Amino acid sequence: MRVEEEAPVYNRPVKIYTRTGDAGETSLFDGTRVSKTDPRVAAYGDVDELHASLGVAAAASLDSQLSEWTVSLQRDLFALGARLADPSHKIAARVVKATVTDESVARLEGWIDTLEAELPPLRHFILAGGCPGGAALHLSRTICRRAERAVLSLGTDRVEPVVIVYLNRLSDLLFVMARAANHRAGVPETIW
Repeated sequence: MRVEEEAPVYNRPVKIYTRTGDAGETSLFDGTRVSKTDPRVAAYGDVDELHASLGVAAAASLDSQLSEWTVSLQRDLFALGARLADPSHKIAARVVKATVTDESVARLEGWIDTLEAELPPLRHFILAGGCPGGAALHLSRTICRRAERAVLSLGTDRVEPVVIVYLNRLSDLLFVMARAANHRAGVPETIW
């Protein structure tokens, strides 16, 4: 008689509360327990806030292209947050979803180039705002810059270099996406 082996379960239901953080600590991916005020936790918390702000932007009636790109960026930010939550850089190779690469950065640069080709040249500083989607993307850009500062505060030797480059390029993209959202909605930019 043959005994069937059970297949491992990878997508078990997640319980929303665990009580493990009730004393103000959380676990990093390598099992290290740290304060919820730890700079690494603050950095991936800022990335999580950026992810959520992009959800607000997408809900603000972005056109289909910008909305699709926003979802792609949210997926990247989940991966980026995972990289930050793993100080040992030991995320299993099988977890390909948790990667942000040089190709990810190149994709952002391609999107910037695509959008800039349709926009009038920027000759002045502009005020953040415009249509709801554009204003939300401007806000996301500022959150991205804060996340970038938080990541840099960890020290460049404690973060994968591509994470820093990605966040820097992403803030540029979000600025251009905000301009494109406003341009496509016919909302003029307000010059400073």
